[in-house]
Amino acid sequence: MKLEFEYGQGMMSANLPDNTDIFIPNETVKDPPYLEDVYAATKESLLNPIGMAPISTLVKEGSKVVIIFPDRVKGGTQPTAHRKVSIKLILEHLYESGVQKEDIHLICSNGLHRKNTETEIKSLLGEEIFNSFWYTHQITNHDSEDRENMVDLGTTKRGDPVLMNKRVFESDLAILIGHVQGNPYGGYSGGYKHCATGITHWRSISSHHVPDVMHRKDFTPVSTHSLMRSKFDEIGMHMEKCMGKKFFCCDAVLDTYSRQIAVYSGYAKEMEPISWKIADERTYVPWAEKKYDVVVFGMPQSFHYGNGMGTNPIFIMQAISAQIIRHKRILSDQCVIICSSICNGYFHDEEFPGYHEVYDLLQHNYNNVLPDLAKYGEYFATNEEYIRKYRYSYGFHPFHAFSMISCGHIAEMNTSAIYIVGAQEPGYARGIGMKTRATFEEAIEDAKKKYVGPNPNILALPKTFTMGAVHLMMKDEMYNHVNEGHNHG
Repeated sequence: MKLEFEYGQGMMSANLPDNTDIFIPNETVKDPPYLEDVYAATKESLLNPIGMAPISTLVKEGSKVVIIFPDRVKGGTQPTAHRKVSIKLILEHLYESGVQKEDIHLICSNGLHRKNTETEIKSLLGEEIFNSFWYTHQITNHDSEDRENMVDLGTTKRGDPVLMNKRVFESDLAILIGHVQGNPYGGYSGGYKHCATGITHWRSISSHHVPDVMHRKDFTPVSTHSLMRSKFDEIGMHMEKCMGKKFFCCDAVLDTYSRQIAVYSGYAKEMEPISWKIADERTYVPWAEKKYDVVVFGMPQSFHYGNGMGTNPIFIMQAISAQIIRHKRILSDQCVIICSSICNGYFHDEEFPGYHEVYDLLQHNYNNVLPDLAKYGEYFATNEEYIRKYRYSYGFHPFHAFSMISCGHIAEMNTSAIYIVGAQEPGYARGIGMKTRATFEEAIEDAKKKYVGPNPNILALPKTFTMGAVHLMMKDEMYNHVNEGHNHG
């Protein structure tokens, strides 16, 4: 059969065996139905929050309120996107309760991601909210290196550092707008993951986005029972303890196209497991009838984190690892990954400062595998020029590369080989441990000879990085976020 896979800014054809299985989210298995009236459902959620009182009882005239919303990496920008609907309704509740507009501040929770531009903020919030708050300087990006606007809250009982945005800490009410969407890092976005990564500091993030946490057996395959997830929850609850109040969360369970399946509001500790229950129905898909020896997909140049993600070799490895984390339950022990990427050496240094230097380090000084680079994390994270680019030039924070290399090694841990096909500068792929071939067909033939035998089970995943992903499971397998065993040692 002939299939098309993402490749740079276009597509690459592949002639695959006729018995190749194909999975495309919401096409192969349909998502649960999305909400027809998102305004009514969101309003109902806000009026009946889980585990805490409605907004109207939490504020009064003079209350300082902060609304924290996720950055451009996820959540959609359609007119009925969760950010736009929920913030509009929340503002109505605040005004009705006597809160003055000048006492409301909106913060984009970009964490270590690059700050969002004026145009991007407008696309996330819509023109009405943007025009009301942007020109009065009431919308800002989180800046984890703005020391005057960060507060050090010590450590969790486990000893993990907790630093957070000072404006959020000092507010009378902090509202988290979140998305419950399948995520290889801890199962789902939203809930405490939002505050533990979006409004904090690299030292907090270095307590969980590191090899010691990400290379554990409870991390792959993805679940909500990993050590990483428990650290998110502990950090978020430590913030609440130090603030002396709970975050008010408004989270939407999203489908493949970032449409709301359900909306939940309230106290994250009680809301998370309830929102996960319906999210599980969409995200953990019991579909496969056999384990797969070869997985085939393609990678565009621009996705998720930004332009150059599909050409930067560290990101290529991380994106492949994310598929391993999601789909490990249906992969054979000798599994091979075959992925198209133009892999042309475009690191996009302006947006991803430090990445090229980190990649070059891998080629030298006895650094044989990606985890060998972890020892340089603090050196890069405190690099003044890279920090300036994060603060003032829309660059990712320099520690971000180290969270990516921690993830990137997972593909090597769980596969026999990784092939990049169509690389224009194949040395970049080889320099991080991947094999290279010109075409999908050549890669499959080589894999048959060396790893998977003459009749491998092949899974094709078109649109892998252009649609909201799921976590595939065996057909007779069940995932239960409540009863599945915990292993947080």
